[in-house]
Amino acid sequence: MPTTAPLLTTIRARTRAARGSRATRKTLERELANYTTEQDLNDLHAILDNYSEQETADIRRILAARPCA
Repeated sequence: MPTTAPLLTTIRARTRAARGSRATRKTLERELANYTTEQDLNDLHAILDNYSEQETADIRRILAARPCA
């Protein structure tokens, strides 16, 4: 009879990782919400342009999903 312990350990680890990722994303969303003016956003985009698309993808995705004011 196979044991389910490794499966449960894997599920718990993945759940923990997902929660951590979600918490990190929510924190980033809150921090980016402080950039509200056109000048703030221009400055932020200028900073992001100094980094690769891969490094800034999460930030750019969050900014793109924000409603336009």
